[in-house]
Amino acid sequence: MSGPLTAGGGQERYFVVIGSDMARRVCGSLRSAGHLVRHLAQPTDGDLRQVLDREVAGVAILLDDDVQSLRYALAVEHICPGVRLVVTVFDRTVADQLVRVVPNCRVTSPADVAAPVLLAACLQPDLLALDRTSSGHVGARWEEDTVRLETYRPPRSLRYRARLGKIRGQLRPHDGSSRIMLTGLAGLLAVLLADWGWSVTFNHRPPAEAFFEAVRTVSTVGPASAHGSNAYLVFAGLAMLITIVFTAVFTAGMVDRLLAPRSIGMVGPRALPRAGHVVVVGLGQVGLRLCTRLQDLGIGVIAVERDAAAPNLRLAKALGVPVVVADATDKFVLRRLSLHTAQALAAVASDDLDNIAVSVAARAVAPDLRVVIRAGDHEAIAETQSLFRIGIVHDLGSLSAAFTTASLIGLRPRGVLAHGKRLLVERANGSFVQWPHAVRCDHPQDRHADGPQQVRES
Repeated sequence: MSGPLTAGGGQERYFVVIGSDMARRVCGSLRSAGHLVRHLAQPTDGDLRQVLDREVAGVAILLDDDVQSLRYALAVEHICPGVRLVVTVFDRTVADQLVRVVPNCRVTSPADVAAPVLLAACLQPDLLALDRTSSGHVGARWEEDTVRLETYRPPRSLRYRARLGKIRGQLRPHDGSSRIMLTGLAGLLAVLLADWGWSVTFNHRPPAEAFFEAVRTVSTVGPASAHGSNAYLVFAGLAMLITIVFTAVFTAGMVDRLLAPRSIGMVGPRALPRAGHVVVVGLGQVGLRLCTRLQDLGIGVIAVERDAAAPNLRLAKALGVPVVVADATDKFVLRRLSLHTAQALAAVASDDLDNIAVSVAARAVAPDLRVVIRAGDHEAIAETQSLFRIGIVHDLGSLSAAFTTASLIGLRPRGVLAHGKRLLVERANGSFVQWPHAVRCDHPQDRHADGPQQVRES
């Protein structure tokens, strides 16, 4: 058998794969190419010694837990030094340390593999992928049965809309407490300007003295002296009474904002943009990567996360990503995000069914909106072609499995992109090779099995 998976003369080679769903895809791809595969779910040290007691072409560790991935990688390196290792690690700090300790290890994550494809889908439909390089952003397009790479910069119209949307988002509160605080502040400023204007216009006071007396009125101290007409004295008294109300309103809103955790600002980069932005639903690793890539291009972004205790909320705040904690399947929530003037919506949560529900709700609110859907992890949904009528669908599992398998056989890929039903792996020399879609192996997933039940040979 010859093809991209049999680099090395087409001979059968022996691989070890550790993990669940992603591991099943990689295992299935290697098996379909005629290789021998040992697939383990959660092996013990004894299991590792057993399966590594022969010549091994490569080991893939594909787990969702960085700590477990690190432990297994170090154990494999100890048992079989120098073996080719491909490890899924999400935290960049852990990834850097692992590569430093184990130089023969290739670290990747589904988020890094999928981000260029999702980013391109959010911006332009004819872009296959958009990635960062040392010299700028490079886009990939399909042209005359081949992939063409070109320097990419967002169109001027999109940059203008995004910039205008960010400006329009300043001082436009999203939540109730912010509106209360701004209402109180606006009331105080209105009283201040009204008193200053009265003193300058009718009482002929110098502007500086008028401002000083207006501040005394707003602070409920009263004018420095009872000058002016009786009408002004009545006005000043009423202004001080009204100021008490506006001060209480402002204080209530301010206290609520200070005490409650907030991921949205009223001014600055975390203010919600109002046009030309991308709404990213799901603040997992994939969603967070997509948000930061969009910000690098100068595109406004709003992240929506249902879980108020999501681990990436604090990191998103530090990165200046505005996050709305709400259920994105609620049409009222989507309308508040200015979906009708947005550039796109990307539903990239970990649950395929949730992504489809969000996409349907978004279509109901903004029928012409570009919708990007992460789907394919659910086996039944992966075969449903009707999803393409809802939005642009990308199977992150297939992309990541192709990248992992190519790394495992020694191609050292730069990335993976999709064109229609094709998967294309970019080699280290910049060329592209068509890659077969991963077919899950038939090994049952049993994360809690013990001993020999975990070790299956294909």
